Amino acid sequence: MQLPDADIEIKLLIEAIYLKYNYDFRNYSKASQKRRIEQGMGALRCESISHLQSRVMHDPAVFMQLLQYLTIPVSEMFRDPSYFLSVREQVVPVLKTYPSLKLWVAGCSTGEEAYSMAILLQEEGLLERSIIYATDINPVSLEKAKKGVFALDKMPLYTKNYRAAGGKFTLDKYYTGAYGGALFDKSLAEKITFSDHSLATDSVFSETHFISCRNVVIYFNKALQSRAYGLFHESLCRRGFLGLGHKESLDFSSCSHQFEAIVKKDKLFRKL
Repeated sequence: MQLPDADIEIKLLIEAIYLKYNYDFRNYSKASQKRRIEQGMGALRCESISHLQSRVMHDPAVFMQLLQYLTIPVSEMFRDPSYFLSVREQVVPVLKTYPSLKLWVAGCSTGEEAYSMAILLQEEGLLERSIIYATDINPVSLEKAKKGVFALDKMPLYTKNYRAAGGKFTLDKYYTGAYGGALFDKSLAEKITFSDHSLATDSVFSETHFISCRNVVIYFNKALQSRAYGLFHESLCRRGFLGLGHKESLDFSSCSHQFEAIVKKDKLFRKL
């Protein structure tokens, strides 16, 4: 069946991005991809996808602007609080049995989840012996994450999430007002290693005890989802833990038989 012109143009744009910049969006969900490209076209004032492709090919700065739409760097601290509460109650007791810990927050965006995980580990007495790898493909998001500064007007929501997630103190214990925002303690950032990593093209870089990858694979097609789950399985130590977003599932993936559900409603799994 012949593809519509717009689908052909999108395919050519995505292929051009891969060949020119080595960012691989070829196995992302087509519907989501189309929406994001349309948003990017509007922001960059391009009348067609072909026009957008031409600008992207000849101007790396334009590509970096488009990347902000292709990756949608949106996050919040302690998002879906019941997930973090389940991590406290079901995962932390096992993590406490290890002398040292490595955790991986994959698709960390602007860092909110990585800092949330660091706070949780601090309160459970585990941060001192932990390393948190926080990875993303968007360099702009990673730079923001490294600074550890978040909007002050988001703190009421984040505080509400923190309390519902079983927080033991108050969230303002961990930040001070600075630079027009909330600057989180350097002691948290010191335990987080932010780095570039693509679930589409890169391989496993370390053995880990817990991987949290939430609201990321939902934007992948089935083939790329299976690749990502395979990476997680390979990275996790024996009986390691995996956390996914509430709309994501291991069901019907090639790795479904390699994990068991620990808290099904919060999408927490354990490697078999």
